[in-house]
Amino acid sequence: MSVRTADATWNGDLSDGNGSMETESGAYRGDFSFESRFEDTGGTNPEELIAAAHAGCFSMALSNILAEDDHAPESVDTTAEVHLEMVDDAPTITRIDLETEGRVPDLDEQSFQDYANTAKENCPVSKVLQGAEISLNARLAS
Repeated sequence: MSVRTADATWNGDLSDGNGSMETESGAYRGDFSFESRFEDTGGTNPEELIAAAHAGCFSMALSNILAEDDHAPESVDTTAEVHLEMVDDAPTITRIDLETEGRVPDLDEQSFQDYANTAKENCPVSKVLQGAEISLNARLAS
């Protein structure tokens, strides 16, 4: 299949330093700091990038399994919230909340829920993040 690469550089100590992250493709480059990671300030952080990766992977996985069963979606829109909390005096990703809405013609709500749960269990990013609790709130758009 494929190997993807990203690079991160950190300068200085944890609380006063700063860093940058960049994807191999050049599609993303962002600066980050202690404040952008552990406080509610502007700037990016690794957890934000994990959230983007999880939302993207989940949306693709759900779209794929729907289409494989002849329920091609018009769209799947997903938001992922990654929770970083202190556990035993260490920052820990404890939970990821996925919220998704799909526009899928001629599909009932329960079937959509079943497909969404299958995607949650099987998307590659969900699998790699199994150490965190992953919740799902899925709904069909009306």
